[in-house]
Amino acid sequence: MGALTGLKVLDLSRVLAGPWAGQMLADLGADVVKVERPEVGDDTRAWGPPYLRDADGRDTSEAAYFLSANRNKRSITIDFTQAEGQQQVRELVAKADVLIENFKVGGLAAYGLDYASLQQLNPGLIYCSITGFGQTGPYAKRAGYDFMIQAMGGLMSVTGKAAGEEGAGPVKVGVALTDILTGLYASNAVLAALAERERSGQGQYIDLALLDVQVACLGNQALNYLTTGVPPQRLGNAHPNIVPYQDFPTADGDFILTVGNDGQFRRFCEVAGHPEWASDARFASNAQRVAHRAELIPLIRQATVFRTTAEWIIALERAGVPCGPINDLAQVFADEQIKARGVQITLPHALSGEVALVANPIRLSRTPVEYRTAPPLLGEHSAEVLADWLGNQKKADPSA
Repeated sequence: MGALTGLKVLDLSRVLAGPWAGQMLADLGADVVKVERPEVGDDTRAWGPPYLRDADGRDTSEAAYFLSANRNKRSITIDFTQAEGQQQVRELVAKADVLIENFKVGGLAAYGLDYASLQQLNPGLIYCSITGFGQTGPYAKRAGYDFMIQAMGGLMSVTGKAAGEEGAGPVKVGVALTDILTGLYASNAVLAALAERERSGQGQYIDLALLDVQVACLGNQALNYLTTGVPPQRLGNAHPNIVPYQDFPTADGDFILTVGNDGQFRRFCEVAGHPEWASDARFASNAQRVAHRAELIPLIRQATVFRTTAEWIIALERAGVPCGPINDLAQVFADEQIKARGVQITLPHALSGEVALVANPIRLSRTPVEYRTAPPLLGEHSAEVLADWLGNQKKADPSA
């Protein structure tokens, strides 16, 4: 039994932010029902290649993108642009604890499926709306996608090589990080609203915007600006507030050195064969190292090229200096720590026999995450959901 066993969630969202939130709740035990368009389903089902392959190595209909965010859910197809479908959704809402959607502002009101309408039907409903820019403000009606939000929200202004370096310019993060972070904020907000409902008995509306989340997740970089009035600049892999805290070349590649305090810096200097750096007034404290970054970094680079990545990691770990290799994904999933933690899991799948997925990183001692089912086929559970939630009052959508 999971921490959220018994919770019923209606997931009307598509693509990533909303589905990520739904998957988080599902992993924790909630019964998450994914409502999809008949015949088409979630947009990401077709966002390939790559696609899941069957036992003979042929592509199936399920894109890897879809598989990343829809584990532990049940799929039902409903055309809620039609009156019959709208009524079916309302009947499900009457039984639901939570609804997640990511339509444009006002998009569901046209079908009578907005919060104001559904709250009257189910006063205890937690209704989570995810949009690019939120329900208010001059951009509210704009569509918002992760890539453009990374740009508008400042992330790309601090990501990429420093000005003057070859290849300098704005760079996006290699995954749709804003969508994923928004999904995590959404699941947090839902859990907070559920906790409050225990006291009040009332549901509430959650307004989440990708742009708000992106700015909130600028973290120290946002405060670097707010406390000085000076916009932070791109530093490549370097850290704006800590030195040395970046990549360095080795005899056979590169590695990451993350010196977090003066004691670690002193130990690094000893391993590097340059204990004098730690007593140099320019480098003795982190504040001085930040101020004299341009002098220190070339010295370190000249030293690190004389050992291999593995040699540096062994020596620095022995000295208690944080460091690590720069792994590609094949190396990540082959890593002994990743294997020991069970980060890759496998679930049975109707089209391929089994599917490899990434485990949820939450480790609860009494109510652990459960991996019940693989991401569903389109409409796979239509009849089953209607029977479970509505007592078999309604037939499944005939177009499913």
